Amino acid sequence: MPVVAANGADSALRRARVARNMTLEEAADALNAITGGASDASLMSAWESGRRRTGKRNRAGLCQLYRERPEVLFAHQDGAEATSVLESSGTAVVVKVLTRWTDLVEAMVDVAAAAREHLVVTGSRSREKAYLAAIETAVAQHPDLLHYRVLYGPPRHRVLADHLLRLLELRDPSARRNGVKTLRIGMVEQVEALERFFVASETAAVAPLPSFHGAEGFDCGVLLGREAAVGLVHHGREACASARPVETIKAVRALPVRHS
Repeated sequence: MPVVAANGADSALRRARVARNMTLEEAADALNAITGGASDASLMSAWESGRRRTGKRNRAGLCQLYRERPEVLFAHQDGAEATSVLESSGTAVVVKVLTRWTDLVEAMVDVAAAAREHLVVTGSRSREKAYLAAIETAVAQHPDLLHYRVLYGPPRHRVLADHLLRLLELRDPSARRNGVKTLRIGMVEQVEALERFFVASETAAVAPLPSFHGAEGFDCGVLLGREAAVGLVHHGREACASARPVETIKAVRALPVRHS
């Protein structure tokens, strides 16, 4: 989530990088070599400025990279004065509560279709064809769109695995556009990591919720505005940076699928 730090412009995290004569790109590459993740220069900059809080895995990697204690490197992120936009805006970020499956899917399709800068999708249970098709269309039609897919364990359904293969056919994850990778697919493998479900662009987001109608499924949700959406985009980017890349057709085909 966005944070306001007292002295983020001259944080210890930034000074540690500058002291080693490393660019943001070089520091991101060095961190990824330690964590196996996919951090990039913009995310490193957000951590240094205090606009975003660094996750546990990347904190450990940065401490190793810079040979410094976490209480020093991340003091600008953890200070009592740091206040998130969501904490100050409260429930105003909720645009609408979605209580029907058709409304939920429609809202998720709309978020994907409207994305132009970022499209972050999390979860391993997606199987709604219209929603997955909207993601593929956005990726195909907008080459500058940065798409992040974060899996929590292998795909639960064959339709999601097929979707991942189509994404890899649409874009080469190893290619860069304007110096930036535009497709990242990662899988969080830690057993203790709770699966997250959301789709977020730079302007809106949808988070599915457990059903209001019965014990089965996730057929309700909330439509969120820009402030929450930006926070979820960075949430997903950081989760992807800490995840194991699954970015080849061979790697996707090797994933076990629970339901065909």
